[in-house]
Amino acid sequence: ISRITDKILPIVKEWQERPLEEVYAVVFMDAIHYHVRSEGRIVKRAVYIALGIDMSGKKDVLGMYVGENESAKFWLSIMNGLKNRGVENILIACVDGLNGFPQAIEAVYLQIEVQQCIIHQICNSTKFVSYKDIKSLMADLKHVYAALTEETALNERSCSETNGMKNIHAKIWEMEKFEVSDCQWRCRVLVFLALTLVLQRSN
Repeated sequence: ISRITDKILPIVKEWQERPLEEVYAVVFMDAIHYHVRSEGRIVKRAVYIALGIDMSGKKDVLGMYVGENESAKFWLSIMNGLKNRGVENILIACVDGLNGFPQAIEAVYLQIEVQQCIIHQICNSTKFVSYKDIKSLMADLKHVYAALTEETALNERSCSETNGMKNIHAKIWEMEKFEVSDCQWRCRVLVFLALTLVLQRSN
């Protein structure tokens, strides 16, 4: 195994340091956590993954990195690494809810739009409702995040009547404790819709 590893490692290093495109439309960033054996002990490791979509719509894994724990500081080093490999601009970064993650990205790419992952945002939003209301809320939220344009999404967000019945989410948006989540939907989730036309025209 060690002989095979010795042959593969230089190829992996070359792949990790290869030049990248100057501009990416979207870059998805997340970490996967694994339990591995290290020095006779089972320890937890985080594999950081950056998946980019260039302006022609082609997907590419920009990099994979191993760290002890997922942290915004480690992501900052990855952002600097992407910059050094030729990435001058990223239109949208799609991330989870890790504290400090958006700020780490924006420290390197000042004009970037940061969108929170839809799944993470849905999970955060459902914390504010009772179990019996979740199904109705999920149906309403889908009209927001599945909208084709920002205007349509905001209209769905503001809508309070569907088939003559008051929407559950219309009440929830008005709840004081939901204000932070509402702001996240506007500022961190729906940003990609504002750039829909730009991306379509680039293709």
